Amino acid sequence: MDEQVIDTLAALETLYGPVAEASLRKEIDWLHPLYQQMIAASPFALLATAGPAGLDVSPRGDAPGFVVVHDERTLLLPERRGNNRIDSLRNLLADPRVALLFLIPGVGETLRVNGRARILATPALLERFAVQGAQPKCVLEIRVDTVYFQCARAIQRAALWTPPAGRPPVPTPGAILAALSDGALGGERYDAELPARIRATLY
Repeated sequence: MDEQVIDTLAALETLYGPVAEASLRKEIDWLHPLYQQMIAASPFALLATAGPAGLDVSPRGDAPGFVVVHDERTLLLPERRGNNRIDSLRNLLADPRVALLFLIPGVGETLRVNGRARILATPALLERFAVQGAQPKCVLEIRVDTVYFQCARAIQRAALWTPPAGRPPVPTPGAILAALSDGALGGERYDAELPARIRATLY
């Protein structure tokens, strides 16, 4: 195979051409009221971090507006219970940089926020974000560096908001765990109990 590797910035820029003015003008270093509206409508975001052990991107979700705009340059993201791997939080102890991608069901555009985060466990802050009587483990205070909306092409190509007809042909969590643990974990019983366990441990 005759490989054509793009390994210089000049070659990359030649490949793609100039950046459209709109793509430059939409990027700012603060949370414009219109961008705040998108955050308030979003029930789901992806959080990316980097650390000594490598990169991590993981989902965050709750009722729309679960990420709170504290002011024009600050976001507050409650960290709910999970699998206790805390990969993102481990990374933040070494490197405070974060990237957030907000998705809004039914909307093609996404919102991208880059910034720097601190892990806070202030009692009053945890109480502020309590849901169903359960407080988050901590709250990420994210200072915004850049924010801009991403166009809808990727969402439209993926038909992401078009409901599939039934579950796609992918393995279940129980099947994956059983295969990776040589049957010590997972299996059909795991899958049968999982929906109730998730409902009981959301918060």
